[in-house]
Amino acid sequence: MVEIGCHGSPFVQQQVIKACIHKGARLAKAGEFTQRAFLNGKLDLTQAEAVADIISSNTAASQKTALNNMRGGFSKILKELRENLIQFSALIELELDFSQEDVEFADRTKFYELINDAGSVTKELLQSFQLGNVIKHGVSVAIIGKPNAGKSTLLNTLLNENRAIVSEIAGTTRDTVEEIINIDGILFRLIDTAGIREHSTDVIELIGIEKSREKIEQSDEVIYIFDVNTESPAELKAAVELIAEKNTNYFSVGNKIDLMGAGAAAEKFAGTDALYISAKEKDHIDLLKQRLVDKIVSGNINTENTIITNARHYEALQQVDRSLSDIKAGLDNNIPGDLLALDIRRCLHYISEITGDISNENVLDYIFRSFVSESNHPSFCFVNACLC
Repeated sequence: MVEIGCHGSPFVQQQVIKACIHKGARLAKAGEFTQRAFLNGKLDLTQAEAVADIISSNTAASQKTALNNMRGGFSKILKELRENLIQFSALIELELDFSQEDVEFADRTKFYELINDAGSVTKELLQSFQLGNVIKHGVSVAIIGKPNAGKSTLLNTLLNENRAIVSEIAGTTRDTVEEIINIDGILFRLIDTAGIREHSTDVIELIGIEKSREKIEQSDEVIYIFDVNTESPAELKAAVELIAEKNTNYFSVGNKIDLMGAGAAAEKFAGTDALYISAKEKDHIDLLKQRLVDKIVSGNINTENTIITNARHYEALQQVDRSLSDIKAGLDNNIPGDLLALDIRRCLHYISEITGDISNENVLDYIFRSFVSESNHPSFCFVNACLC
């Protein structure tokens, strides 16, 4: 490796790089430094993928989760499980060599306990994927409601800027407006939609209304916002039932309590689990943000715990879980050791796929190609010739 110090001007850096390439150097490929660390045994594949997650992280939560995985949090769990399975697999394989003597080297009781513990750990990892996906990719939230319910005002208030046009004219919002906000380390993609109403003669508005209905189905979460002054309890009930048919992840928000008062609104819509706010006056907006986080996270995010954020890991862990279930069923039914050994080998295969102990060249190429290029920084290049 050669380190070159020069002025920070991009033009100067590019000229230095051109001079290096002219003398025999070449630019690093995307992910090449990390790939070499993996191939030389400095990182396993889960840690290498965590490097890519760190590079692409856009919140503190996603960065901490990736850091924990890069430091070996996930790898340690898999390593312990793999070593225990290998140990018992070796003993069972040994039994096959002495099948004529009818002896048992592997303690079935301890092995059964191990499989139970491994199954519990695997299920916890699988359950963490939903949260991990939220941490890594964020959450889409559609703001739905009738015209003039305050959807655009709410979007502007949450963003703390005038992003959407607000007016008293019904149907002002014709198309969806999308913006991203970070709340407690979670990225929320807020989607302001056209007001939904049954009767409209405006062709453009009708297209916007249809898009709004599509967003209800496509979004991870739906906020139904209604005007507490003009909407009736019966209308609210009908609207909520309609949304529930398309998406069960929703909650209601009563707006414009600055005109009616929170107490009067709560009394008017008694029995409704709605949150009452004033988007215009920014009343109870912090409660709304907390409701959003609680709906998605269901508690505090502990990024020190191992959280699965990678779809490849999730799919392989599903296979590990199935294999562990088959091993457990085999122990329950006292199947022969050779059949039990097959299930153990299958489980070890999928664990090794995650860590890279068994590597598919095409998979490796895909993983490291998908890195945000480490050579994007102009000072990263490999030197294949002596530079004098």
